Amino acid sequence: MTAPTVTDAPPPAPDPDLAGPDTTPPPVGRNLMTVPWVARTLRSGWYPKILQIPVAAVFGLVAFQLLVGPDVAHENAGTALMWVLWWPVIPIVFVLLGRFWCAVCPFGAISDVVQRWVGVNRPVPRFLKSYGIWIIDASFLLITWADHVWGVVESPWGSGVLLLILTTAVIASGALFQRRTFCRYLCFLGGLSGNYARVGMVELRADSAICRTCTAKAVCYNGDDKVAGCPLFTFPRTMEDSANCNLCANCIKSCPNDAIQVRLRRPTSELWFITRPKLEQSYLAMAIMGIVLIQNITMLEVWQDVLAWIAATTGITSYPVIFTVAFAVAVTVPVGLLAVASRVAAGRNLETTTTNVARFGYALIPLDVAGHLAHNLFHLLAEGGSVYYTTAALFGSTATGDPALVSAATIQVLQFALLALGVAGSVYTARRIAHRRYRTAARRRATVLPFVVIIALLGAVNVWMFLLPMAHRM
Repeated sequence: MTAPTVTDAPPPAPDPDLAGPDTTPPPVGRNLMTVPWVARTLRSGWYPKILQIPVAAVFGLVAFQLLVGPDVAHENAGTALMWVLWWPVIPIVFVLLGRFWCAVCPFGAISDVVQRWVGVNRPVPRFLKSYGIWIIDASFLLITWADHVWGVVESPWGSGVLLLILTTAVIASGALFQRRTFCRYLCFLGGLSGNYARVGMVELRADSAICRTCTAKAVCYNGDDKVAGCPLFTFPRTMEDSANCNLCANCIKSCPNDAIQVRLRRPTSELWFITRPKLEQSYLAMAIMGIVLIQNITMLEVWQDVLAWIAATTGITSYPVIFTVAFAVAVTVPVGLLAVASRVAAGRNLETTTTNVARFGYALIPLDVAGHLAHNLFHLLAEGGSVYYTTAALFGSTATGDPALVSAATIQVLQFALLALGVAGSVYTARRIAHRRYRTAARRRATVLPFVVIIALLGAVNVWMFLLPMAHRM
């Protein structure tokens, strides 16, 4: 009797996602350097100096008013210009033009002057290169905490002291280190603008085909005898994101081959093509989300009821203690949600939890921007008239009136519209990241779903807060 033949089972089909992610380069948008007036402006020796001068003048006025002007915030032009006008408008600039503000920022100009006069031009310490973004994360959190505990925003003098501290740090950095070390590795606003610039509609990139034949010894990075090198230590040829480009146009002026392009692009598209995601950048995105949440919570009228309930329940009446706990919770919750979503996704894709946190944290940046804009929109539109009245008072005017520029209902509609765009942008970004990373539809869906859930949850929390009455800053 013949023994039955055992047929070997066919080997399992190889996982198509193991073949590697999609490496198609990002699409090239319209090159604005083909527009004559744009090209002339960016190549001019007057750019960005022509913009730095008026900005520096306004900065000087703001600093003077904060330090020696009226002690009451709603009477101080410096407070109105800084916190009611500049702070709400600056995220809009980041979305439209990336880090353009950093090209005209007075701190950058101060650093350049100090460096030219007394700078010793030491190399950037290795510690700052490795951990600068974590220092930025920590300083952002510290400044927000200090604002609520010591009332920096509500105190003109407190805001003035903050400017003095930052100016001192800028001067020290300019005196000791190369280029704009402070702006690149230490400035909390630089960290914020770097994250938001990734959503921006403008990018500066080099034409790699031209760069491959260049014999100018990286003059776009190093500069020449007429034009300084890149202030933020960015090499245009290898740049894949806009986080450290301030559109100062130094590389455009020094490039002998016209290889540098300034291009329009689809908002958020940069986030889809990041090939080396960084954990610290994703953490900053989530920390900003937490900061926006705590800023909203503490400016709601219901916040006073919460404080009263905590005092009655626990006996704790110290505001610094209560706020510190609330602040820690508000910052930790978004980070925790991202970690949980990343852990769930890791059970369905080829990545570790840490890798998922680093990669998909970028998808939360559009919602970050929307929440930040929606919060600041209230101050700009509900208190914007105070900018006119307090500034006019410097010239002897006694005019007064309603500081609101539009009705509360209009502001709320605009806030909800911004949040809707932010949620849609974050969901779409998560989908595009997964689509580029994985080849099978099942793995893409399984990966994206937990991130869509936390995006929707955070969006809903923001909507709930904007439904409640918010207290004025001034």
